[in-house]
Parts: sequence; C-alpha cells; structure tokens
Amino acid sequence: MILQEQMTIQSIREVADRIYEMVLEGNLVNEISAPGQFVHIRVNDTYEPLLRRPISIASFDRDSGRMTLLFRAEGRGTGLLAQKAPGSAVNVLGPLGNGFSPDQSEPGSTALLIGGGIGVPPLYQLSKELTARGVHCIHVLGFQSASAVFYEKEFAALGETRIVTADGTAGEQGFVTDSLRRNPVDFSAYYTCGPTPMLQAIQAAYPDKQGFLSFEQRMGCGIGACFACVCKTQDSDTRPYVKVCSDGPVFPAGVVAI
Repeated sequence: MILQEQMTIQSIREVADRIYEMVLEGNLVNEISAPGQFVHIRVNDTYEPLLRRPISIASFDRDSGRMTLLFRAEGRGTGLLAQKAPGSAVNVLGPLGNGFSPDQSEPGSTALLIGGGIGVPPLYQLSKELTARGVHCIHVLGFQSASAVFYEKEFAALGETRIVTADGTAGEQGFVTDSLRRNPVDFSAYYTCGPTPMLQAIQAAYPDKQGFLSFEQRMGCGIGACFACVCKTQDSDTRPYVKVCSDGPVFPAGVVAI
C-alpha cells in the first residue's frame, strides 16, 4: 500500500562529496516490500519547487520503523533536502515501484552487484537480503573520484567489494566494466543500478546471464499517471512502452530498449 506521511528525520549527514545519508522514521516503512523501491519526497513546505524528488531506499528496518536514504545534493530540490535538520518532518509518498527479487538467486550461488554513482544505494539492502539468504555477493561499485565514494565499509562487511573510480584516485581506475574485464568473476545472476550507458554496457557484456537492471529516470508524479518516465521496450508489438516509476524501476535484462 502506498502511503503519504509526514516522516521524522532521525539523522542526516554528509557521507561523501555532496552525498547525504538521511534516516527517516514512520509507518511507511512497514509497507516496503522489496529492495530497490523508492520514495517521492516533497522537499519544501511551499510549492516551490513544485515536483517531489524520487529517492532510492538504501536500507530499511521494519522493527524500528526506520529507513535510510542516500542522495546527491545537485539541484535546488535535493539541495533543500540536504539542509533539513534532525527532528524536522518531510512529506513522503511511497513506497513506490517494483524492486529487486532476492529469491531469484538460490542459496549457495554467487550474485554480482554492480552500481554506478547514486545508483549504488538500492544495492545495499539487496545485498543484505541476498547475504541473509545464503547468497555470496560480489560488489563492483563505480564512482567519479575518491571524494565521491561512499558505503565502502558497509558493502565490504557483506562480501567482496571492488571500488572503481574514473580518475583512479581510489581503487581501480576506469569504469566498472573495465574492472570486470580485467578480473572476471563467475556468478549466477547480476543486479545493477546506475546511468543508462553503464546498464547498456553491463547487459551487452553478459547476454547469456540472468540479469536485473534498475533504471534512473526523470519522473513527475512517481505513480504512473504523468507518463514522464516512459521508456521503449524491446518488444514493440505486444508491449511497446513501460513506465519506470510504476512498472519498474527494476526490469529483467532485455526488457527495456537501451
């Protein structure tokens, strides 16, 4: 069930350059059904900016009623959100979308989790659930530079973790695909979230593997009504378009045309 709720900010901190971790508490957490879902946040008490901002859920705990969000402060909306103080409230709509299904990987198998930039957060809860299921997780996380790296220790606590930076200031130099080409791994399924060119490269690199891709797309309503996040599919005859906010953001490999 989708709720609209005034959630209380328990904490907020900058964990990397312009990357903020925000912990929210409220009843909405009980409705989250899968890693990879997101929420739509009204960042101001006025209607400026008008649109809500979609933020991925990095982790959640139903027992405490808390969820953790990680977002980049890069525009007016997220900039305002980053200025919020603990104890204040924000209006949250969610949980939204269809997330990852950890039960797609069998206990004892190996899953490859590939994240790029602000596409890294939804993979954290996924890794926790896969690990709890007995799946061995390998994380390959790409960032622009050392100043942008976040949650390295958190992922490393769950399994093998590679950090890749475009400028080589942390971990390996290059892109996540470069790292995987230099040091290939054996895995049963992959899960990935990040910019579209990265998703395209990952899908092309593993055409015979079971894969699940989470798409980052500009959104208006977040509930499938405005058609702002429509993408073409590979099957133009039976289902030519999908809406990332309500049909996704997670799709099996080969569904969305990229």
